[in-house]
Amino acid sequence: MKHKKKQDSLSPAKILTFGFAIIIIIGTFLLSLGPASANGEKLDLINAFFMATSAVCVTGLVVVDPATQFSLFGELTLLILAQIGGLGFMTMGTMIALAFNRRISLRDRLVLQEAMKQNTLEGLVTLIRRVTLYSLVIESVGALLLAARWSFDMPLGQALYYGVFHSISFFNNAGFDLFGSVHGPYSGLSAYASDPFVNIVVIVLIILGGIGFIVMSDLLSYRVTRRLSLHSKVVLTVSGILIVVGALLIFVMEVFKSPDFQQLSLMDQVFASIFHSVSTRSGGVSTMSVADMQQSTQFLLLLLMFIGAAPGSTGGGIKVTVFAILIGAMYAMLRGKEDIVFFRKRLSKVSILRAITQTWLALFLVILTAMILSAIEDRTFLALLFETTSAFATSGLSLDITTKLTDLSKIILGLVMFLGRIGPLTLAYALTTPKSRKELYRYPEGDFIIG
Repeated sequence: MKHKKKQDSLSPAKILTFGFAIIIIIGTFLLSLGPASANGEKLDLINAFFMATSAVCVTGLVVVDPATQFSLFGELTLLILAQIGGLGFMTMGTMIALAFNRRISLRDRLVLQEAMKQNTLEGLVTLIRRVTLYSLVIESVGALLLAARWSFDMPLGQALYYGVFHSISFFNNAGFDLFGSVHGPYSGLSAYASDPFVNIVVIVLIILGGIGFIVMSDLLSYRVTRRLSLHSKVVLTVSGILIVVGALLIFVMEVFKSPDFQQLSLMDQVFASIFHSVSTRSGGVSTMSVADMQQSTQFLLLLLMFIGAAPGSTGGGIKVTVFAILIGAMYAMLRGKEDIVFFRKRLSKVSILRAITQTWLALFLVILTAMILSAIEDRTFLALLFETTSAFATSGLSLDITTKLTDLSKIILGLVMFLGRIGPLTLAYALTTPKSRKELYRYPEGDFIIG
């Protein structure tokens, strides 16, 4: 009886939190083994923890160069952790259960509902099947396209391996790359800044991973249904606006002052602007050194990372839907309207309060962490705020200071990545026991002066 009571106390939020934590612990152990290292020397536990957390939380921040530090076993471990982290361990577990004809219990469905950020249990298993199928198809196509391009630069076997690794990494918004062994440690995709084919393939992979599986399902069903859900309309509209506006601002701020940017042709400058605007969705990969960009550009990237990707996607941040609600609330207030309306649909007060709560929790976490790091590290506050935001938003863009941080700062950023992946609100639900009982009374309405 006690055992049953203990099981019942594990809410979906707690199961998600503990599940991700257990996978990170397993990943830390595997990456700290001698066979995982390229030179056979064990990676110390703190760096192994950071890399495992970065992989499971599909962040892409690194304290060691993956290509030169890890062996094939280590690289594959990193890749599997990123795949599990991107799709979600419950999604992977559900597909394994379905493969063995195991019945999906109500508890499993509730956890899946929390993981996929769904409002209903209806059609959840069907969505999971679609998510897995879409992911495999997109990753396979991406792998073949990248392998075909890189076969001109390296042996075919290596090109195929690189294609698979980077397609999975970029689609899951993990941001890991293996070009450190080809073009030098921490080089990223800098060698392909002028390659439109690689740019386009990577941009498409990041966008597809960042808009979320719900939106992808809607888009693929559009030919039959001839309709998109409100969620899909908002995600596609806001994501498109952020990418275009972000690219324009990056171009304007870099084109006149950045020496690296000025060395590129006009077309390459356009691609670089779009690439880095898209990468802030949570892609975590770059074709130019973010550390060498203007401070104004770095701050813009910071803001775009904080907004992040869509709910139910492989990306992080406060999410584009939350940002849309905040803008909608401001617009409604300035126009003297009581309701936030998108595409002729009024939003519920619960959605608005949830968005405000999530934003404040995220702001509090990022600012407090940056302040703590500034007390530990001898770095500029912008650099520390950038790394903290990148960790929370599971973006992976960096100002090249991650490898130089103290062990304590690495642990702190690892925890921030974990919080960013599961979401501050989910953690809050996991740590508390909210009462499902409806209150039988309401307090009288009060008012005070604002502004």
